[in-house]
Amino acid sequence: MERIGGEVVHPPTTIRKVALASFVGSVMEWYDFFIYGTATALVLGKLFFPNASSLVGTLEAFATFGVGFLFRPLGGAFFGHFGDKVGRKAMLVITLGVMGIATVLIGCLPTYSSIGIWAPVLLVLLRCLQGFSVGGEWAGGALMVIEHAPVERRGFYGSWPQVGPSAGTLLSTGVFAIFSGLPQDQFLSWGWRVPFLLSAVVVAIGLVIRLKIAESPVFEEIKEEHREPRTPLLELFRSGEGRNVLLIMGMRLAINTTYYGATVFALSYATDQLGISNTTMLACILVTAALGFVSKPIYGAISDRIGRRPIYLAGAVVGALIIFPFFWALQTRSVILIFLAFFFIINISHDLNDAVESSFFSELFGSKDRYSGVAIGHQLGGAITGFTPLIAGALTAAGGWPLAATYFVFACLISCICIYVTRENFRRDLTEAAEHESRGITARPRVQ
Repeated sequence: MERIGGEVVHPPTTIRKVALASFVGSVMEWYDFFIYGTATALVLGKLFFPNASSLVGTLEAFATFGVGFLFRPLGGAFFGHFGDKVGRKAMLVITLGVMGIATVLIGCLPTYSSIGIWAPVLLVLLRCLQGFSVGGEWAGGALMVIEHAPVERRGFYGSWPQVGPSAGTLLSTGVFAIFSGLPQDQFLSWGWRVPFLLSAVVVAIGLVIRLKIAESPVFEEIKEEHREPRTPLLELFRSGEGRNVLLIMGMRLAINTTYYGATVFALSYATDQLGISNTTMLACILVTAALGFVSKPIYGAISDRIGRRPIYLAGAVVGALIIFPFFWALQTRSVILIFLAFFFIINISHDLNDAVESSFFSELFGSKDRYSGVAIGHQLGGAITGFTPLIAGALTAAGGWPLAATYFVFACLISCICIYVTRENFRRDLTEAAEHESRGITARPRVQ
């Protein structure tokens, strides 16, 4: 280990190991979180809200999907507090364990036909536990890589935790695709449970890997100098960095509304209302998730040359432009057009945003409150958009898909404004507080 320009730089092999460990742990965490979304679109309404009509049952299931997002900011505040005080690594281990327990228990839940109203009540409680866990996981995984990485490769290495959600989507959708091919009665009886129960295996793998990685060198420096903050959240807002939390919330609107609109709402809409097969829709999600393994590291590497803002802004703009063509493609029922629509909305719009979130957001905060700032901003944005499938379903029921598409465009435009007024910090030294760098918000930000 050596210092270059005040920043801790580790040998590339060490950085690669940390990036790999963070990626694998992220895959496990997001596998757990995403299988709920797939189950929501395909099965949970039938089993846990059977007394409602098909539409209402689906909307109620979408509501339970959104509830998990409401608890993500609480998890972000809780784990952010201890991540800034105790360390990044411990929080990564705890969040993964909590997520695994909640997911396995969902797979064991009796349905409404067995225990009545207690079935959806328990489902919601476990979904809340999932949201609480993932609220702290993302920031910890991102910081472990970003704070290990050399400044000139921070965007590239920071993209690897972001590949985790793509891999989690690929894994969860692939498992569900296998079991959804069972006869309908078997799938509704036991087939849907297996992806949840398999979480025990993937979480065990993730825990073993995460226990072997080293603590963030930035946090180790803080600990050695006894500069751990007493109340990270209060210090975050006292320092003036609280406005960056609000900007992150706004920037998150585009990426979450388009992603969950395409992978959760559109999955239900296309299969239930347009008669498109589960196989077609799941295949599109699988292929675009696999392409994320290539697209995100490329976008991250480009951001090391031109900055994070241009990459993130491009993703939000493409999101606004592609929404209406995406829904038009669904109406055609053409497999080729549907795949192209998914490619643009996932591998262009979403992946441009997702590839640089770890680096972009981490670079907005000082070292002592970075976990809290990144976690809370990221998860508040998630909470706002967690009800995207429910809102889109209600808007479609009220006025057709163009109304839902307009909602998506509006969210993307808000993100564009927030990105425009957020400062570029892609050369920032993460080992220093550098408060004067992280506070600036101007009408025409300086691009380094």
